[in-house]
Amino acid sequence: MGEESYREFSAKLMPTVEKSRVIGIRVPALRRYAKTLDNYEEFLNELPHTYFEENNLHAFLIEREQNFEKCIERLNVFLPYVDNWATCDGMKPKVLKKEPEKLLVHIKKWIGSNDVYTVRYAINLLMSYYLDDNFDESYLLMVAAVKSEAYYINMMRAWYFATGLAKRYEETLPFIENKVLDPWTHNKTIQKATESFRISKEQKQYLKTLKI
Repeated sequence: MGEESYREFSAKLMPTVEKSRVIGIRVPALRRYAKTLDNYEEFLNELPHTYFEENNLHAFLIEREQNFEKCIERLNVFLPYVDNWATCDGMKPKVLKKEPEKLLVHIKKWIGSNDVYTVRYAINLLMSYYLDDNFDESYLLMVAAVKSEAYYINMMRAWYFATGLAKRYEETLPFIENKVLDPWTHNKTIQKATESFRISKEQKQYLKTLKI
């Protein structure tokens, strides 16, 4: 299923993954393949995996889980082995969205983890599921409180706050006006927000004046 040209492309996007561990399988093809598998428990227990695509396949098999508690159990086992942004960001089991209150308990644990991609995953879930109907300003505080030197955590923090500006401008803006975030994340938030089609021209102009 691998394609050499796609392998070259994928490897360049993931500097944390050695090129020798990339096969070059397109994500839609791998998702389709995941849906055809039965009796894959043995594979889920074979951690760590060797290839990037094996990690993606593992993520897509977790997505098939329809029981919330079982899904969380599988995520807790797998998250410490996630070693790249693509696997992390692409793993969105539908069952999680159905239980926002229960999920929040686990997000609060994950966001305090020492694993880069576990923290990134927690922030991604807050961005995906808690900036609309389930929003609470305390979640902005939760992400702002994360202190890290890790690029892939702070990039997700910036993405989260930029999305917050797009969806919850009035609630999110004080974090930028008061310079609550570290300078890099602050400026990256403004950059991403000014690239968004969901933020008005006037808002973008104002945000640019807040750069550190």
